[in-house]
Amino acid sequence: MTVGFHDNNHNKQEKQLMTTKALRHTALISAALFVSAASAQAQTLRLNHNNPEDHPTHVSMQYMSERLSELTDGELDIRIYANAQLGSQRESMELVQNCTLDMARSNTAELEAFEPMYSAMNLPFIFESEEHFERVINGDIGQDILNASRDKGFIGVAFLTEGARSFYGDRAIQSPADLEGLNVRVQPSPSAVRMVELLGGNPTPIDWGELYSALQQGVVEMAENNPTALTNARHGEVASHFSLDEHTIIPSVVVISSCAWDRMSEDQQAAMRQAASEAQAFHSDSWNKAAMAALETAETEMGVEINEVDKAPFIEAVMPMHDEVANQSAELADLISRIKAEAN
Repeated sequence: MTVGFHDNNHNKQEKQLMTTKALRHTALISAALFVSAASAQAQTLRLNHNNPEDHPTHVSMQYMSERLSELTDGELDIRIYANAQLGSQRESMELVQNCTLDMARSNTAELEAFEPMYSAMNLPFIFESEEHFERVINGDIGQDILNASRDKGFIGVAFLTEGARSFYGDRAIQSPADLEGLNVRVQPSPSAVRMVELLGGNPTPIDWGELYSALQQGVVEMAENNPTALTNARHGEVASHFSLDEHTIIPSVVVISSCAWDRMSEDQQAAMRQAASEAQAFHSDSWNKAAMAALETAETEMGVEINEVDKAPFIEAVMPMHDEVANQSAELADLISRIKAEAN
């Protein structure tokens, strides 16, 4: 009787142990499946750009990433690579087009080589004011331009203003005559090249990362950009004058590859558009403060002379560009007309 009782008790213990092991095994499988499902749903999009992490565009894109994660309950977020870690601006666009990179920050000057509709925004003096520019990027016109490149392998999701661009270098530029014969650094953009040609300068495409040394060594006498170039890129150390002709407003554009976009659900796409729209508004609010602060820092701490400019002779010199670009296609002619109509 004693032996039988011991055997029954032993059998019960074995069964309990087997049950416990089975439950643990089931729990481990369930946990693994949960982690696997979560991993399958969560996606990190890689975004490359060529500005430092303290640049206003980087801050605004970080804001976009945080909002996207919030709106998708962590299903999507964006990892941002600053300082061209994954390639130059043009290389980033090529990587986006062939689906090797999810997202990039470029600007309308470089994007016109990928989608002609962006060239309308690069026309000098097409925007009469910052308010005019904001109406365009926040309305149907801006959305039409962002969507125009769908068949080129990418779409735009946000414009990030970088304010008006002006000439800066080793001398003041008060009229187009002051640019005569000078080497002027331009972006690799047909519009930028043509503008400098009409103003009498020698357009010289140079990579952004090489511009500091080019100014320092006199390879170019002039460059053109917004005021933050003087501080964030330290160009105020090698440029003594900043002349406020404010010829163009060339915004940054955040783009996403068609491959990454098509992988998203409709809800995720809507969340991306909302996060991008909120980042665009956030950026517009903060940009003017950053630009004004950069001008003050450049003048008071770096010794850069800020020059006021009569814009009329500059406008007259570059006006032929408007007709030249409009004559390229009926679509561009219509777009230019729509942009100008928003001035009123």
